Amino acid sequence: MNNRNFLWSWPATWLFLLLISGLGSPALAQTGDGQPASDDMVAAAMPAAERGVRLRVGTKAAPPFVVENERGEFSGVSIVLWEAVADRLGIEYDYVPSDLAGLFSGLEDGALDLSVAALTVTASREANIDFSYPFYSTGLAIAVPANDGSAVWATIRRFFSWQFLTALAALTVVLLAVGVIIWLFERRANAEEFGGSTAQGLGSGFWWAAVTMTTVGYGDKAPKTLGGRLIGLVWMFAAIIIISSFTAAIATSLTVDRLSSGIKGVQDLADARVVTVEGSAAAQALRDRGIAFSVRTELEDGLAALADGRVDAVVYDSPLLNYRVKNAYGDTLTVLESVFDRQDYAFALPQGSDLREPINRAILEYLASDAWRDTLTEYLGSQP
Repeated sequence: MNNRNFLWSWPATWLFLLLISGLGSPALAQTGDGQPASDDMVAAAMPAAERGVRLRVGTKAAPPFVVENERGEFSGVSIVLWEAVADRLGIEYDYVPSDLAGLFSGLEDGALDLSVAALTVTASREANIDFSYPFYSTGLAIAVPANDGSAVWATIRRFFSWQFLTALAALTVVLLAVGVIIWLFERRANAEEFGGSTAQGLGSGFWWAAVTMTTVGYGDKAPKTLGGRLIGLVWMFAAIIIISSFTAAIATSLTVDRLSSGIKGVQDLADARVVTVEGSAAAQALRDRGIAFSVRTELEDGLAALADGRVDAVVYDSPLLNYRVKNAYGDTLTVLESVFDRQDYAFALPQGSDLREPINRAILEYLASDAWRDTLTEYLGSQP
């Protein structure tokens, strides 16, 4: 071989070797959906893949962000996003069902590697764990009873409320008791007005007690015995107190239902019976505003109480509240259009997790895709 051919063959060989090595370089690697993955993203995700680790991903049903079917399979906005991110990074995982508190405590004690649901980013939570880049922004909303009739019918319905009927029954018992006493005193000495059969006498006593209490005093019946007149004197003064108490009770029974229909925004919650989910961002928001509230373990429990008239309003994340009311309480409950206190949803990770940065980049790439917009439309309806 002459020197010229020998020198020519070496550059060609080196060029061939460089091309082969370039085809296998991380810079040209691709993600599961065909999108190019950056060197840093692949490098950051490699440790888990190299060790063959399957991430323990905590989740809980929170439609439409996490929807669980009867077979225990998960879908929804958050699930679609996470599975796209995991596919991009080549991460294997298993879902671990949990309650809301467990999604955060599990990250702190090492039971979970990631939590995926409708998790709101808050300062108090950030102090103990890390969050990914927020993938959805919303706010808190208020569910109230639907206006299912005219104002006239609503007023009539209040007269048949439990509070009104209870007050009416108590007053009837008091009038009957006074009527019996006056009848016992007057039945013989004043038989013309309180005599007759037992039923007639008791009826006359009840009538006298009622007209005396209301200060109408028709004058058709009046006690004549000393005992009867003393009872009448005491009853006239006692009736002033009783009628005032009864009026207050009636006013309460007639206005308690107006609270729900009168709630137009967060400013109307101060005097209402409010309920939310225990440990939620909504509970903290209400607490910060000084609004008294009770809690339920699940959103469904609060909505059931609202539908039954045991509370006046349910406060919770707008998309979750709208989804549940629309699908289960469309005829009885409604969600006000106004929202307050912005809520940002994100994935939750243990503090200092190496996966946070690659997950953030994968999220940002997916949020810019048509697939993400299609997902929002599928689960949340038309998007602005």
